[in-house]
Amino acid sequence: MQPNASLFGQALVFAILVLFTWKFIWPPLIAALEERAKRIADGLSAADKAKNDLELVEKRIAEELRKAKTQAAEIIAQAEKRAAQIVDEAKDEGRAAGEREKAAAQAEIEQQAHHAREELRQQVSLLAIAGAEKILRKEIDSSRHADLLASLKSEL
Repeated sequence: MQPNASLFGQALVFAILVLFTWKFIWPPLIAALEERAKRIADGLSAADKAKNDLELVEKRIAEELRKAKTQAAEIIAQAEKRAAQIVDEAKDEGRAAGEREKAAAQAEIEQQAHHAREELRQQVSLLAIAGAEKILRKEIDSSRHADLLASLKSEL
């Protein structure tokens, strides 16, 4: 074989290989590469969308947390206000009960003082009567002295 014919034969086989590769191997390979590029682009797009969605969700979560904190602060403030009201009501009830007990004790003290005064009057009048009896034994007009002692008893 001559080098020219051999070279021509190799060129012809190479040309057939290039045509075969260009016709049957290259299109599926390009399609696979384009498909992969499209999937990568879709994945990047989905990642960007997910990132945006994540930012939106984080904003919503921050807003909900802020609302929850505000609501919790309001509830705490209401609870503290109600606790203060309960304490004030208890103080008022305690004061009222103390005043009732004080009034009852004062009434009892007045009643005992009145009773003691009455008892003292009784004893003073008995002493006065005993003194008057001694005086009357010496004097004869007992009815006149009894009237005098009765008026004295009523004055005491």
